[in-house]
Amino acid sequence: MRMYDLIMKKRNGQILSRDEIDFMVQGYTTGTIPDYQMSAMMMAIYFRGMNGQETLYLTESMEHSGERLDLSGIRGIKVDKHSTGGVGDKTTLALTPMVAACGIPVAKMSGRGLGHTGGTIDKLESFPGFSTAISSETFLRNVNEIGIAIMGQTADLAPADKKLYALRDVTATVDNMSLIASSIMSKKLASGADAIVLDVKTGSGAFMKSQEDSFALAKEMVTLGNNAGRKTYAIISDMDQPLGFAVGNALEVKEAIDTLQGKGPADFLELCMTLGSYMLIAGEKAENEKEARDKLTESVYSGKALDKLAQLIEAQGGDQTSVYHPELLPTAEYQEDIISSQEGYISHITCSEIGMCSLLLGGGRETKESAIDLSVGLILRKKVGDFVKKGETLAVLHGNDREKMTQARQRFLQAYSFSQNIVEKSPLIKGVITP
Repeated sequence: MRMYDLIMKKRNGQILSRDEIDFMVQGYTTGTIPDYQMSAMMMAIYFRGMNGQETLYLTESMEHSGERLDLSGIRGIKVDKHSTGGVGDKTTLALTPMVAACGIPVAKMSGRGLGHTGGTIDKLESFPGFSTAISSETFLRNVNEIGIAIMGQTADLAPADKKLYALRDVTATVDNMSLIASSIMSKKLASGADAIVLDVKTGSGAFMKSQEDSFALAKEMVTLGNNAGRKTYAIISDMDQPLGFAVGNALEVKEAIDTLQGKGPADFLELCMTLGSYMLIAGEKAENEKEARDKLTESVYSGKALDKLAQLIEAQGGDQTSVYHPELLPTAEYQEDIISSQEGYISHITCSEIGMCSLLLGGGRETKESAIDLSVGLILRKKVGDFVKKGETLAVLHGNDREKMTQARQRFLQAYSFSQNIVEKSPLIKGVITP
């Protein structure tokens, strides 16, 4: 088998077999197929596309390109949750303790933030001493003993995807539905869960800007998951504005704790309830969404979900005191109101720009090596559809550097648009894709 022949075959619009896809993925991973040939293949796929069967073969080949997490030693149905990323997306921090308190074993691998989207691990490290650098043995033991564990992604998990994504990123071949879906799902399948619930973001702060593309990606990934033998659901949710009000690591942790105490933002709570319901259904802890919501609500108002978060933090070396006393979490030296110079209804927020404000303050990474300030960020006071009077506060900046705060304020004001007419609030949940 020669890579040259496979490139020509796909260039001519023909279908690649499982063996051919496996040959190119494994060959590229081990280095026997050079970058220039795989670049040509990615471009051929970009223009010619892949059918459902090819996409499944590509996903499974990347899944098997390295280490796979074996969760068979964990009792019960393991349900994983994945978000395509967004601004203010602290969902894992509140959702996983809620579902774990309902009896779903949570064995989750998470990553760090890069650019304007935050990472779950960075947020969790707001708790002094907390570490996701735990062994697989500790990871599995914690899930069996307390029902929840979160660890960092290993370099050996689906290494073909990491190598292919880096190549696609510099050859203008990222934006292809089959390649995006297989990239996400190969890592999820290698993570070992029995069922998967996907949160596919749509809007200005999301990877997929249009609802049409978001639904297409969600359907592709649900099909891939189910064809690979994992019960898979996808929820398409709004990211045309930040989720909740807090943007920034420790600030988002505090908002997640508020939510676990029953006093969080309505949109954030609704997303947790929707995702959590399908996790409980997939894990056979509820027969329908109403029963699932009732159980999740009970986990919050009984205090069980908050206690589960405390157990997670303590089991991984952190100080659980901050769970019950969030005022002990990292706090910025300065707080500064951003005042509106206009009056009217907020018609639009360029969501990615709000994420960039947090990055400017020091709350995000421009490169993988960048150090981040866990205490900085912003708290929104007004969102799309809200009426604002001139002189009212739009948001509060939290920072440790006055110059950076000035830059962030200027950028923030450019992200907001106003209308003199009433603006309807868009629904948070755009749709659900089921098996």
